[in-house]
Amino acid sequence: MLNPIVKTIDLGDGRTITIETGKLAKQADGSVTVRMGDTVLLATVCAAADANPGVDFMPLQVEYKEKFSAFGRFPGGFTKREGRASDYEILTCRLVDRVLRPLFPDDYHAEVFVNIILFSSDGKDMPDALAGLAASAALAVSDIPFNGPISEVRVGRIDGQFVVNPTFEQLEKADIDVMVGATIDNIMMVEGEVSEVSETEMLEAIKVAHEAIKKQCIAQMELTEMVGKTVKREYCHEVNDEDLRQDVKAKCYDKVYAIAKSGSSKHERSAAFKAVVEEYKATFTEEELAEKAALIGKYYHDVEKEAMRRCILDEGLRLDGRQTNQIRPIWSEVDYLPGPHGSAVFTRGETQSLSTVTLGTKLDEKMIDDALSQGKERFLLHYNFPPFSTGEAKPQRGVGRREVGHGNLAHRALKRMIPEGYPYVIRIVSDILESNGSSSMATVCAGTLALMDAGVTITRPVSGIAMGLISENKGKNFAVLSDILGDEDHLGDMDFKVTGTVNGITATQMDIKVDGLSYEILEKALNQAKEGRMHILGKILETMPEVRSDLKEHAPRIEVIIIPKEFIGAVIGPGGKIIQAMQEETGATITIDEIDGYGRVEVSATNKTSIDAATAKIKGIVTVPEVGEVYEGTVRSIMPYGCFVEFLPGKDGLLHISEIDWKRLDTVEESGLKEGDKIEVKLVDIDQRSGKFKLSRKAMMPRQEKEEKPRPESNNLKINKAAKEDNQD
Repeated sequence: MLNPIVKTIDLGDGRTITIETGKLAKQADGSVTVRMGDTVLLATVCAAADANPGVDFMPLQVEYKEKFSAFGRFPGGFTKREGRASDYEILTCRLVDRVLRPLFPDDYHAEVFVNIILFSSDGKDMPDALAGLAASAALAVSDIPFNGPISEVRVGRIDGQFVVNPTFEQLEKADIDVMVGATIDNIMMVEGEVSEVSETEMLEAIKVAHEAIKKQCIAQMELTEMVGKTVKREYCHEVNDEDLRQDVKAKCYDKVYAIAKSGSSKHERSAAFKAVVEEYKATFTEEELAEKAALIGKYYHDVEKEAMRRCILDEGLRLDGRQTNQIRPIWSEVDYLPGPHGSAVFTRGETQSLSTVTLGTKLDEKMIDDALSQGKERFLLHYNFPPFSTGEAKPQRGVGRREVGHGNLAHRALKRMIPEGYPYVIRIVSDILESNGSSSMATVCAGTLALMDAGVTITRPVSGIAMGLISENKGKNFAVLSDILGDEDHLGDMDFKVTGTVNGITATQMDIKVDGLSYEILEKALNQAKEGRMHILGKILETMPEVRSDLKEHAPRIEVIIIPKEFIGAVIGPGGKIIQAMQEETGATITIDEIDGYGRVEVSATNKTSIDAATAKIKGIVTVPEVGEVYEGTVRSIMPYGCFVEFLPGKDGLLHISEIDWKRLDTVEESGLKEGDKIEVKLVDIDQRSGKFKLSRKAMMPRQEKEEKPRPESNNLKINKAAKEDNQD
């Protein structure tokens, strides 16, 4: 007999979240359903009984899937079933993973699989804001070791008021959209986009989120008690050799510390570190090394980490010799490539992005067809991270989750700077050619320059910076690092990326690798990030002080025409006949949409002549003919009683034979008119019943006076005239 356990969380605004366990997926180590309104998620967690041999890390995998049936929809494509994860699902996975991963015990190495599935939705509430809670609750009701619970919430600011977990509709009006993950004590993850807000406003949004998260964490703790899972499973995934650990430290630490403070380059430093450990390994026999190599590698990594951290905390020296708030040297260049519509190279230290901009028309829009979201995207940003950027000799196998996540951050950083209603579809591609720390922030900077080089009228330039953290004693002793290196990210405690303009923050992403972050550290990191952003922004403006005044010569030109809704059909024509004919005749591309009760027509071409010709035709179609107006028309056909003239695109009128000329014509051919001739005509009448147009050409000509011909004289007149002449003689 089922005996489900239910826990309810009151959000304080009339909404509730219920967590239920014991009904579904009972063979998983932990399983819960989370429900808010009509949104229902199932989260399960399963962990292997033991770690695989040689694994010394946390092999966690998080999957998030939205069923199309959740919203009463069929999937697209030929198979009509869910396929590979969408970008939205990948981004949701990453949000959950980044909060969970640091909270598993350091010595726990069994494979853990978290699956979150959306089974129901009414399209109002956003399920990604519940995914972190669902995953953590599944762990809470399992016996898997985990130093949680955690939860995640989205905070939006609508009309100046903060709203926790806003609906899709509410979020459209928000100037702050931030997802926050935290434990009951500390912030673990922040990601979102904002409309140029201050550091103080960002911190306030995070605090609002944390208060909501605390309630959800308490509910999970109570749920753990209710299901009786307070005692977690025993495990032993590490066998250590303390004597070897101490020996590695004693014989390698001083050498590693000297390298760490030498200020050498990435590859020099890497080679020097490798030489130290190889020298140490050489003191062992092959048999001893076969047994101890894995532990030596692990303990040597710890030595590198401690040496780097002590250099920073004790001497304020970083691996490349910089001070904690110092930015690496920057150089950049625009118009680097002749083919794209805009291009830029941005290099900061040993990180380099080559970014390009392509401008397109409505036909280039990206179609979005997710379970809960359908529409079109007009601003795209794609990020590529080839192995050669870090000197690795391996093949590139498509786009991974990292590329999707980094590209999304840069996209959010820049998208609010594209003016509303901008006529072009924009695609930025960032190819990372070198990487040693924060290639996503290099993408933001290179993307800004490429947009400016393309002549895109962005509101303001955007720059970005990645901040790091080295802390000990639960944050009592810490150092915030500006513009972190790859090693400082790997060996440090935080990766905090912040982008913004001179007016404020536009996007942020933060990952914590320790058990939390205090508000003191967070505030210092935000303020120090602002200083770095302004420095980098200055370097961007040195390269390109303002947006290029015009598009490149080979860029498409677009003109937008707004027409009344009732003329949309007339422009398209039956079966698209008219719009296709206009495109063929002018060489322009014409697209049309109905938006907010009117027609939005985009006319694009690489030359102005084609655009002018197409716009003239469209304007002719939507022009209302007026009696008394003069039009330039084209003779379309000759009839015995006159000819038909197209005086506006798609509008023909009859030019009767009597209206061609003031003189009488027996045939139209006598006038010299033939098909294809361009003539001026005047609209003289519109039949109210049939709607037919009557045209006149002679109304445009001066009226001709009739010639007075001499009248023939009669015989009587001739006789009288002759008699009169005789009398005069």
